[in-house]
Amino acid sequence: MSFNNNNKRYNDYSSFIKKKFSERVQKISLNTGFTCPNRDGTKGVGGCTYCNNNTFNPNYCKPSKSISEQLDSGIAFFSKKYKTQQYLAYFQAYTNTYADINLVKELYLEALNHPKVIGLVIGTRPDCINDDLINFLSELSKTYYISLEFGVESTLDKTLKMVNRCHTFKETVDAYERSKNKGLHLGAHLIIGLPGESKEDILNHATKLSKLPINTLKLHQLQVVKHTMMAIQLKEKPEMFSLYSSEAYIDLVTEFIALLRPDIIIERFISESPAHLLIAPKWNGLKNFEMVAKIDKKLVEKNLWQGKHYVENF
Repeated sequence: MSFNNNNKRYNDYSSFIKKKFSERVQKISLNTGFTCPNRDGTKGVGGCTYCNNNTFNPNYCKPSKSISEQLDSGIAFFSKKYKTQQYLAYFQAYTNTYADINLVKELYLEALNHPKVIGLVIGTRPDCINDDLINFLSELSKTYYISLEFGVESTLDKTLKMVNRCHTFKETVDAYERSKNKGLHLGAHLIIGLPGESKEDILNHATKLSKLPINTLKLHQLQVVKHTMMAIQLKEKPEMFSLYSSEAYIDLVTEFIALLRPDIIIERFISESPAHLLIAPKWNGLKNFEMVAKIDKKLVEKNLWQGKHYVENF
């Protein structure tokens, strides 16, 4: 057992960033105005049952503005607090590879043309990537930091179907296989506590994710927010849900960490939806840094660390 420079019992994102870059790096969220194949009728309608993109789009991030204008607004916002830092253009809302490939390339190049941008972080679905785009990003990675994040959300097809993702876990595996060894920093996103998933199911996600060629993992608790199908389901069929208390979530996450491949960087553990949109669970206003501190403490109490229960040849 060995801990990192922050004395964390897991690979934390902050330590990775400090090691990777010479100065502070800030992500600037961007909105391309793209949609998703489970919204526009290509694969489905209505989008994911839990999704309300207003829960994570900052005020400066409006698709009516150009990419350069959004970057300028974001940098103006963050530079008030930090005078010297570099920026990553974060294509966050909806599916950021889901458009005409020439338009996609044009927007990525516009972002990279900004003098203060040193790389891209691209959030997308595993069924919305192709070899042409992967090869384009691979070329960019020779000069810039390029992170490609796939919304895995669950490794169970029954769950993916229930939440209207309209893709399978096999498609997730295929997307990572096509993207690996291309110079890209590969990320994964997982929601803990989706309807119908047991504790065993959730811990098994850690085992399955560890088999994927991912560098970074984002975790967060299921949050039911207003103006979503899930909000209606919670009201009409509350028995569908097993929403975690903060204490139960912390306990579960520590077990999850212990099963995870030791080299995976954990970028986050929770998400904070705006209070005016959040329906449940409400954790008495616990902030991200407070939850991280509680997770750190619980790992010590249980004598757990990342990879303690990881089995390489499963």
